[in-house]
Amino acid sequence: MSTKKEDLLTAAEQLFYEHGFHAIGLKAIVQEAGVALMTLYNHFTSKDDLILEVLNRRSQVYMDYLEQGKQQGTGSVAERLAAGHLNWLKQTASNGCMFLRAKEEFMSVPDHPIVQLVTSHKEDTKRLFLSNGLTPAEATRLSLLFEGAVSLAEISPMDEVEDALMALVQKI
Repeated sequence: MSTKKEDLLTAAEQLFYEHGFHAIGLKAIVQEAGVALMTLYNHFTSKDDLILEVLNRRSQVYMDYLEQGKQQGTGSVAERLAAGHLNWLKQTASNGCMFLRAKEEFMSVPDHPIVQLVTSHKEDTKRLFLSNGLTPAEATRLSLLFEGAVSLAEISPMDEVEDALMALVQKI
């Protein structure tokens, strides 16, 4: 990937996460990235195309955190996945769920590609839980706990979120 495209994706993700998708225009993104507007259009056909790539990339990074937690942690598979989720929260997600924010902003068109991508990301997360031996009920509970932890991390100290999440995950 070219460094200019990487700069655009990094700037776009940061600005979208801090301010929302509709509130940020392409001019703000190219200014933050330090590139020309034409450079953006050389890499992305539209703002929606840019948003989709930002979200796809973020989804992959999140899944990588879960996998790392699963491989490096101790305890049950749910506890190890939770450790990966907590690392994600501590390092990249203190401002809530970017995926749900995207869905909220684009849900007026239910079949919009961004809404579909968000739904797919949430389903992929649950499928990851199932593929690691959790029952459907356990996967649903873990999904609920992870979503709640993301929301709580916006307003509560991270150590409290971590303690609460891990205590509840141990009961799965």
